[in-house]
Amino acid sequence: MFRFSLLALLAAGLATAPLCAQTPAAPDTARAVALPEATVTGYGQRLPLRRTAAAVGVLDARTIQQFNPAALTQAVNTLPGVRLEERATASYRLSIRGSTLRSPFGVRNVKVYYNGIPFTEAGGSTPLNLLDPAIIGRLEVLKGPAGSVYGAGTGGVALFGTPEVVAGSRVAAGATVGSYGLHRSTLTAETSSATSSVRAQYAHQELAGYREQSALRRDVFALDVRTVASPKTTLAAHLLYTDIDYQLPGGLTRAQLAADPRQARPGTPAAPGSVAQQAFYASRTGLLGLTHEYRFSDRLELETTVYGSGTAIRTASITDYERNTGLGLGGRTALRYRTTLGGRTLRLQGGGEGQAGFANGRSYQNLAGAPGTLRYDDELTTTTGFAFAQADYELPAQLLLTVAASYNRLRYGIARVSSTLPAPAPSYTFSRDFRPVVSPRVALLREFGVGLSVYGSVSTGFAPPTTDEIRTSDGQLNGDLQAERGTSYEVGTRGSLFANRLRYELNVFDLELRQTIVSSTTDQGVVVFRNTGSTHQRGLEAALSGWLWRAASAPSQPEAGFPAPAEPSGLRAWASYAYNDFRFGSYPSGGQDLRGNRLTGTAPHTLSAGLDFSEPHGFYLSPNLGHQARVELTDANTETAPGYWVFGARGGWRRTLAGHLETNLYAGLDNATDRRYSLGNDLNAFGGRYFQPAPGRAGYVGAQLGWRW
Repeated sequence: MFRFSLLALLAAGLATAPLCAQTPAAPDTARAVALPEATVTGYGQRLPLRRTAAAVGVLDARTIQQFNPAALTQAVNTLPGVRLEERATASYRLSIRGSTLRSPFGVRNVKVYYNGIPFTEAGGSTPLNLLDPAIIGRLEVLKGPAGSVYGAGTGGVALFGTPEVVAGSRVAAGATVGSYGLHRSTLTAETSSATSSVRAQYAHQELAGYREQSALRRDVFALDVRTVASPKTTLAAHLLYTDIDYQLPGGLTRAQLAADPRQARPGTPAAPGSVAQQAFYASRTGLLGLTHEYRFSDRLELETTVYGSGTAIRTASITDYERNTGLGLGGRTALRYRTTLGGRTLRLQGGGEGQAGFANGRSYQNLAGAPGTLRYDDELTTTTGFAFAQADYELPAQLLLTVAASYNRLRYGIARVSSTLPAPAPSYTFSRDFRPVVSPRVALLREFGVGLSVYGSVSTGFAPPTTDEIRTSDGQLNGDLQAERGTSYEVGTRGSLFANRLRYELNVFDLELRQTIVSSTTDQGVVVFRNTGSTHQRGLEAALSGWLWRAASAPSQPEAGFPAPAEPSGLRAWASYAYNDFRFGSYPSGGQDLRGNRLTGTAPHTLSAGLDFSEPHGFYLSPNLGHQARVELTDANTETAPGYWVFGARGGWRRTLAGHLETNLYAGLDNATDRRYSLGNDLNAFGGRYFQPAPGRAGYVGAQLGWRW
């Protein structure tokens, strides 16, 4: 019933358009870079946000800089329908419209790209903790199934990009210190000319941690090079290297949380605690991507990206000590063509993406943070790829029609080289070839001038189980685990009022997911997965941004994602809200009857709001608040985590002196009321160890100095 009402709402909105065949075609703005509004990548369309028929959230560097520089969590959570959780220090979990359900740790069911490079591994997991906030200049999030252009995943797509290099040369250094042993330092050097640019950045962060056994150290180096080799050819290279290690404090019961939220998971007669086992995660990862763009003409262009990656990971948990090494290769290509058909603009694109991964995974007994006897040694190979095609056609009456589809393949192979595990975990060779999947998408958008657009879309997607879900940490295989499949119905509107002083966005959606994967934890602390039938994920997302006061000289606010203007002067208010009615539907024969239960790990209400004040002398202040309603912790809805409100602010003085010296002095406060809450709960955890307490009240101060010439 809900999806039919969505389609009816779309039909009613489009019906108001005059169906006049002689209406002149709107100009193609895919490359009109002189427009005052920013473009978004979207589904590869490169259109203004008002002409993108999808729910897209955008963060720019200035918005990210309104929050604590130590983590992206607060900035990302300003996007309605998107939640970035931090279970332990730098142990991130990204949820888009309820995709947390199958992610006890790490990022799954969300496709991630870094400067156009596939950042999600071939096996389906994404190491988001490799990225430091300082190297992120932009984040674009597509919500809901995007398989028609981006392949597997029913949650959505996150497109990360490094900052753009402006003309000239610049060097900068920054430092931040704060509560719980926070120490950060950054170094940046960049130069740009009319035909090339180079940007190198290093970021170092240390943190003693709010909880026992929660220290962090991370070093990140990023290098971005771009050159125009000829009038038709552009080349780019992106290098990322991260060396990170952090401790794992483990989950607490409700009683342990109330007694001392700063403690690590204590031991029991059945299992030692996190401190005794010296639980930690350590990784060294390198990624190199090369991009070639060739413009055959103003109408035809080809963009190709290839990459290679290598990683070495050590993880000590309550149950075992793992050593994993991996290699990844892949690439993506897209051919785009623009023409006219019947006097109206037609944009076509087609291409493909392929990835291959090889990993060697060894599991040992954990002897207080050191490897003991080898338990098993596995070799894992993964190959995945898809081909896609899309057409965007401008119809009469300011309508834009999008039709797209992809054809997807995936294969896993696991070979056990040796094993000392008792039955039923003998040596084996296992392979799984998922049947091909076609993921179509149809969208229609209607513009009512430059200040209002209405859109609707129907899209499908699939999300196969990751290698970590098929092969659990106890050495068992779950060969019966099926891929999730979903269909999403969505309508939305976005626009501006009062001479662009007020911008708004609103959308409603219904995601019908089948073969939904959920997780639980055994008495030995092993996370296992199963298909639970279907879920109904329906919701509403809204964003509002407007100037309460603006100096006459302040520039107009850009459109994309409601970021703060480049140099605002005035007082701006913003808010984002999401309502989620996510519930279990049917269930497998013989399974637990969960029909009508709320989806585990997803709050029915989330709210983020704040003010952005800046005055001509360079002083600025950005207070903010965040709210999350209570969350169900078990599929049976027998345990909940209470809702919470948190408040914070960042302010300072930012000014360029003598035209060359850039200064930014700042201070901030997070969780000002010292609220006790958990930002990332363990779902269906054995023994009631659901809670991963977030830090209490925390302050920080910092400075950044740069010289530009």
